[in-house]
Amino acid sequence: MNYSNYHTHSNLCDGKDSLEELVQKAIELGCPEIGFSGHSYTSFDEDYCMSVEQYKEYMDEIRRLQVAYGSKIRILAGIEQDYYSEEIPDGLDYVIGSVHYVLKKGKYLSVDLSEEDFCSNVRENYGGDFLAFAEDYYKVVGDLYNKTHCDVIGHFDLITKYNEGNRLFDTHDERYVRAVKNALDSIEKSLADAYEAGIGTGEVLFEINTGAMARGYRKEAYPADFIIAELFRRGHKLMLNSDCHDREQLLFGFEKYV
Repeated sequence: MNYSNYHTHSNLCDGKDSLEELVQKAIELGCPEIGFSGHSYTSFDEDYCMSVEQYKEYMDEIRRLQVAYGSKIRILAGIEQDYYSEEIPDGLDYVIGSVHYVLKKGKYLSVDLSEEDFCSNVRENYGGDFLAFAEDYYKVVGDLYNKTHCDVIGHFDLITKYNEGNRLFDTHDERYVRAVKNALDSIEKSLADAYEAGIGTGEVLFEINTGAMARGYRKEAYPADFIIAELFRRGHKLMLNSDCHDREQLLFGFEKYV
C-alpha cells in the first residue's frame, strides 16, 4: 500500500526540513500525495509558527513545487489552524484545526510545550487538578469546528502528550470520559448547525496522529483507543497522519494503524 501524509511541517515553522526536501522524501517513499500544514500565526507565541511573511513564502514555494514535481506527486497546500489564531488565509486546499493552548484568566496555557511547563500550568492555575485542565481543554476542542470550519480535527487528545501510562491523570476517570464525549457532542452540533446554514458537508475527519510516537512521548497514536472506538460508534471518518517534523518520520507508524 502506498501511503500519503497530510500533516507535515517544514522549516518555515517548527519542522526540520525544507518543503522541497519533504517532497523529495515523499517521492522516494512512493507517496501519491503530500499535504503541507504549516502552523498558523499566533501573535502571542511566535516561536513555533509561520509569520505573515513566511506564510507568503510558504504558499509561493508550494506553488513552485507543484509545477516542478507535478508529474511525480500531487502536492496540497494546507494549514494547521490553531483555535486562537487569526483568520484563516485564502488559497488553501484544506485546514487542520488544532488546540495547543487553553486561555485561562488572560493567559495562554500551552498543552504541549514541555512536561515541566504542562505541570506548572496545572499547579499554578488549577491547584494541581489535571482533570480540571483537561475539562477546559476539551471545552475548547468542542468549539474547534465552530471556530475554524476545519476539514480535519488534529490530535484530538493532545492533552495526553505527557501522560503515558496515565502517570499524571487517569483517562478512565468519569470526569475525563465525560469531557471527551461532551467535546464530541459539541463538534457534532456545530457540524449540524453549519450544514443547516449551507456551510460545509456536515462531516469532519478526525486524524489518527502518530507524531508523539515518532518523537518518543507515547507508545500509541492520538487519539486513545477508547476515543477511536467512540468515533467509529458515532459514524465519524478517520485519516492517518504523522504530524511530521522530520522527513525521516514522514510515514512513521502507519503500518500499525492500517
